Amino acid sequence: MSAKFQNSASEARRIKVRATAGGIHLFNRATGTNVLIDEIRPSPANFSQAPRQVSIALTNACDLACEYCYAPKHQAHLPFEDLKGWLRDLDEHGAIGIGFGGGEPTLYPKLTEVCEFATKDTNLAVTLTTHAHRLTPKLLRGIEGNINFVRVSMDGVGSTYEANRGRSFDDLIGRIKNLSSLVPFGINFVVNSETILDLDPAIELASKMNAREFLLLPEQATAFRLGIDEHTRRMLTTWVEGYSGAVPISVSEGNSDGLPTCNPLPFETGLSAFAHIDAAGKLKRTSYDQFGVTISQIGIIAALEQLKESHQLSIQ
Repeated sequence: MSAKFQNSASEARRIKVRATAGGIHLFNRATGTNVLIDEIRPSPANFSQAPRQVSIALTNACDLACEYCYAPKHQAHLPFEDLKGWLRDLDEHGAIGIGFGGGEPTLYPKLTEVCEFATKDTNLAVTLTTHAHRLTPKLLRGIEGNINFVRVSMDGVGSTYEANRGRSFDDLIGRIKNLSSLVPFGINFVVNSETILDLDPAIELASKMNAREFLLLPEQATAFRLGIDEHTRRMLTTWVEGYSGAVPISVSEGNSDGLPTCNPLPFETGLSAFAHIDAAGKLKRTSYDQFGVTISQIGIIAALEQLKESHQLSIQ
């Protein structure tokens, strides 16, 4: 086999094909390119069964103690062999990407191995959400080439960040600069009354560091905090409406109420678009949900169907 043919085959493998109500969705994980062929409308029986994107909490462990964190605090982490099987199933049933998070995913003992598996044994795009303080040169070498995008949590700048996260802001910026030379990255920004006034300097800094995205996360309610208040939410809406910066801004689907948004794939919503696997191995609609279906008992696709049925019953 010629080298030219091998390279062509390798490029073809990067193209993910997803059948949807809106047409045939093609995705290249190496470039991030999305193409929708809406002249072809698959029948519902042929729709891809897996969600377009699945977030996976590898572990509940975290070495920070942010007051607004909504992640479960009981000890749990996903068995590596189970995780590999779920990734294969998601890939085979049309998922485009998976996002590893936590807790803090860099505390998962087999992080480099699972990233390598997802890249080499599936055609899934791999993202990582991290506080970045454990992104040592050794770990970066371990995941280099096996991560398509990294999301770094940066809630506020300077003293605001340090009060929230309990870590040096200068150290964070140094970690991001090391990361940015290896892989595209974006910023995750929890918005509450303490961080809202830092949006402009945070965006300016993200632009200088060549961030590809700025993800807004209105604070969620927890057992100890009420979440974003209405005054702050109105301030956020006004800010988004007036935004004209260079860094693309986005908001997670579950946080988009009241914000001016544009959904490029409106035909895929709910569990067709997104699902979450928590560190105990339960499939959920979002990471905020309390209800979930245990995957290991029935498999991930059957768990997805059960979750869809439960949701339909709950809204009838």
